[in-house]
Order: sequence, then structure tokens, then C-alpha cells
Amino acid sequence: MPVAGADAVIGNRAYGTEPGKVAAIARAVTEGLEQGGVLPVLKHIPGHGRATADSHFRLPTVDTDKSELERTDFAAFQPLADLPMAMTAHVVFSALDPAHPATTSATIIEQVIRGLIGFQGLLMSDDVSMNALAGSIAERTRAIVSAGCDMILHCNGNLDEMRDVARETPELTGKALERANRALAARKPPGPFDRQSARAELDALMNRVGTA
Repeated sequence: MPVAGADAVIGNRAYGTEPGKVAAIARAVTEGLEQGGVLPVLKHIPGHGRATADSHFRLPTVDTDKSELERTDFAAFQPLADLPMAMTAHVVFSALDPAHPATTSATIIEQVIRGLIGFQGLLMSDDVSMNALAGSIAERTRAIVSAGCDMILHCNGNLDEMRDVARETPELTGKALERANRALAARKPPGPFDRQSARAELDALMNRVGTA
């Protein structure tokens, strides 16, 4: 959820500034994706809207205290904890782990994402090639896996970097494999699209969140 003074990188990708409304709109989006046969990905968990830097270029640090984060940013994710997949944020939350962004923080993944928020689905990193992360691509990949992410996301198409990621990423086993299989099993075949019904559902949703 964006706040005053935050970087514009999230911009209109944010669904609002009140946790309940954000969760309601996000739920409607996920249901629409699922009806179309697309698995939704919850992001950027546990929050990105307070970041004062664009994580594509440098590492953002959020100094908001834990209780406020729990009341706002983290609370927006809790009603969506049942979703099959989520993607982490390359953001430092100094009240929880001042040394590591969420993507490479075992503390945040275990205590906040898996614990407080309760997300038990397949967890992937944000793009490993973004400049918010330090070290070589291989070092970043190892740090992401060590922190508790199940999968590594690489997006820039650099084949040498992709090879480094592949070399450093272990085969999915144990709980990570179970989470991957659950995510795949959650995908539904696309259903028929009724534009008029979809429009009516969207209008009803906007009326609900507008008066909440």
C-alpha cells in the first residue's frame, strides 16, 4: 500500500491504502484470473508500497515500526494467504531484519510471510537480477534459497545469468515440492467468459469497497 513520500515504482499497481479494500480488490482479481485458467501470484509480499526507492535500481529500506506494519501492510496480505503462489519484495524492513531485504531474510520469510501472514503456498523471489540485491547472481541465488524461497525468478534474458541461477538452484524436494504440486493442482481450466456478468460483478465489487 503506497504512502506519502514513497517511490512511484508501485504507482497504480497498488489497489489502495486501506488493508480491507486492498484485499477485497485483490481477491476479485485473483478470482478473475482463476476463471481464465491463470494462477494468480500474490505480490510483493510482505509489502512494497512504503519503499522510498525503486528496487530495480537500488535497495529500499522501510523504517516503519513492527506494530504499524502488522496493522497495515501485512494485514492486507492475511486474507489472501490461501493463494497458491506469492512473490517476495526486495525491501528491507529495518524493524524486523535491518541487514537483509525480505527476499533474502529467513527471519521475514519464517516469522512474517509464513508466520504472521500465514502464507503456505509456493514462494518465489522477485527478479534476482534487480540491483536491490548485492553480490553476484550466483551469490544472490544461494542467499534466496537459504532464506526459504522455493523458486528463483530471473527476468532479464541474460543467458549467462540464467545458467548461474540454474546451477545454484536445488531441485524441488520436500515441502517445496509439495507446495509446487499444490499450486499446479490449483489451476482450473478456463471457463466461458460472460462480459455482461463480469461487468456486473465488477460494479458490485467497486460499490462494496467504495462504502467499506
